Amino acid sequence: MVEALLFDWGHTLMDWVWDEELLVAGHTAGLRAIGRGDAKITNHFREVYEPLFWAPGTLEELEYPPLVRQLLRDHGIEVSDEELERFLEAEHAAWTPARRMGTTTHALLESLRNRGLRLGVVSNAFDPPALLHRDLADAGVAERVDYAIFSSELGKRKPHPEIFQRALGALDVRPEAAVFVGDRLYEDVRGASEVGMKTIQALWFRADENPDGVEPDFQAFTQMDVLNVVRRLNGE
Repeated sequence: MVEALLFDWGHTLMDWVWDEELLVAGHTAGLRAIGRGDAKITNHFREVYEPLFWAPGTLEELEYPPLVRQLLRDHGIEVSDEELERFLEAEHAAWTPARRMGTTTHALLESLRNRGLRLGVVSNAFDPPALLHRDLADAGVAERVDYAIFSSELGKRKPHPEIFQRALGALDVRPEAAVFVGDRLYEDVRGASEVGMKTIQALWFRADENPDGVEPDFQAFTQMDVLNVVRRLNGE
């Protein structure tokens, strides 16, 4: 019997679209928030820091606030903790257009909750946790799930088992009674499988083919296909 479902955030409950223009807009907004709108930092960020975000197989989460502090310092800008927080908030807000909610996300979560299932979000994300949890609240997801954890608050990224185990413990559910839903075959499917969860690969936003991943137990081509899998597993 399925007692709980854990979901990835980006490319699962919402689509996240990388945009070079938003990278510039984020830096511009951050600099304006601390009164340094004349600095040019984006090219330096691309050359020196951006490669750190795409390092394959990394299980330790990147510490983003210190990285931004160093990026600014590289340009002679020293910031207080309060100024750094203002920069990060303004930069994060500038990326709002990149976060696009699934049209049936709320309906899916509500249908699952109506069945008495416990729900959680487990996501790799480097932004400050407070901003990420605010995103969940603004998107109407926080009120529809029981627990959410991001890699930036734990320091470990999927497929590290600790981030899955933390969520399972918070929901008080055994791995074999839980299902993980996510788009990535390595981080999501392999990671969840290795801690004993059943897995559903989310294919409605993207189709991942990472050779380091494993085959999911199920595939879902629409969000509501997840509900059909749960019905099947629970013998409905």
